[in-house]
Amino acid sequence: MNGDFMDALRQLEREKEIPLESLVETVEKALASAYKKHTKAGGNIRVQIEPVKGVAFKVFRDRHVVESEVTDQGDILLADALLEYPDAKVGDLLTEEVNAADFGRIAAQTAKQVVMQGIRDVERQRTFEEFLGRVGEVVSGVIQRRDQRSIIMNIGKIEAVLPPSEQVPGEPYHFNDRVKVIILDVRHETKGPQVIVSRSSPQLILRLFELEVPEIEDGAVTIRSIAREPGKRTKIAVASEDDKVDPIGACVGQRGSRVLAVVNELHEEKIDIVRWDNKLEKFVEAALSPAKVSHITLSEDHNTAMVVVPDNQSSLAIGIKGQNVRLAARLCGLKIEIRNETQIAELEAAQDDTEEAAAEEPATMEAPFPAEPMGEEAQPSITQDAEMNPASENPASENPASENVADTPGAEVPSAPSDGAASPNDSADTRAEPAPSDTDNAAASEAETPTHAAA
Repeated sequence: MNGDFMDALRQLEREKEIPLESLVETVEKALASAYKKHTKAGGNIRVQIEPVKGVAFKVFRDRHVVESEVTDQGDILLADALLEYPDAKVGDLLTEEVNAADFGRIAAQTAKQVVMQGIRDVERQRTFEEFLGRVGEVVSGVIQRRDQRSIIMNIGKIEAVLPPSEQVPGEPYHFNDRVKVIILDVRHETKGPQVIVSRSSPQLILRLFELEVPEIEDGAVTIRSIAREPGKRTKIAVASEDDKVDPIGACVGQRGSRVLAVVNELHEEKIDIVRWDNKLEKFVEAALSPAKVSHITLSEDHNTAMVVVPDNQSSLAIGIKGQNVRLAARLCGLKIEIRNETQIAELEAAQDDTEEAAAEEPATMEAPFPAEPMGEEAQPSITQDAEMNPASENPASENPASENVADTPGAEVPSAPSDGAASPNDSADTRAEPAPSDTDNAAASEAETPTHAAA
């Protein structure tokens, strides 16, 4: 090695864009490790690079002075230290320069490999720190290849990975296409830092509008909320910090030039720009545009909004497969329920009918006086009636009529038939009629008693 060593380090600084101080520190550590491995030298080996021409670096060894027992290769006995340093005492740190000429060809080759590895490590660490500070930033990358389902693209100093979860469904990715992506994460990997980028993140919409709309970058217009279904539709809510600036007009641009640039970058993804409002009712109404809203009712906890729309606006408010109301709910951070006017009228009519039916139901009234209990004699008994009138249970009994009449108290015995009359066996009508019960007798007596009509 010669004095051109520093010139080589300066050239590496220009090529790798690594600070010279970092390069010098890395090379010093690498040379010290190679020297210690090759010479088996004890103690703490340090390498100091000299910018003087003709001297590339110097090697030093540090050792601690101990009194009686050496426990480490970096220790030296007090007796040995006094031979070289008369003023040495226990606990001192002795530094001595060693001969760097002990480096041979193999040692130099090892040192070269260690130095190159150290430079690569420094370069990776610097790249990691650089992109770690750029998380959330939009960068332009060129698609290089596909790795299974992932897309590998070149974003400058490093290759970035676009995983399947961050790709937009249906979006074409062709070789050498230049696309804009947002940096999501930077990870430490064995082969170096790995940068994860995204095309489906809602933050990509925000960064693209910042690039196209100067008012957003200046802070005059702010994007308060974003709801996105990648590749299909996006809703953004904008507000103005300056009364003289129209937030929607600033984002749309002259003849739609600004929003059109964002749409083209997103491959014709639809973008709705609505005005943000402090009042939730107005904000929800704007979020459901282009549908017209008749009435909005918020729940007590302001977590749910009941929206009433005209009948001809119901499908427009809901959107294709519920897309419009779903994006509006995400944009506002609420649960939105859509009802048309006909449904509300039917619900109100059903509620009125229920109330009228409840009002027409007679109220249950208690008797003014307690009912007197019936005596045992007054209570009807099915068994007693059956015993008194067995013919009522079985009117078609097979017993002869004479036996029925005889067993029944108070029954009239029919006279014997004449010689020319039919016998009892000739007709069923010759059977005796069942005897009337006491109740029937009482009813008959009442019917015979004459009644008096009021004048």
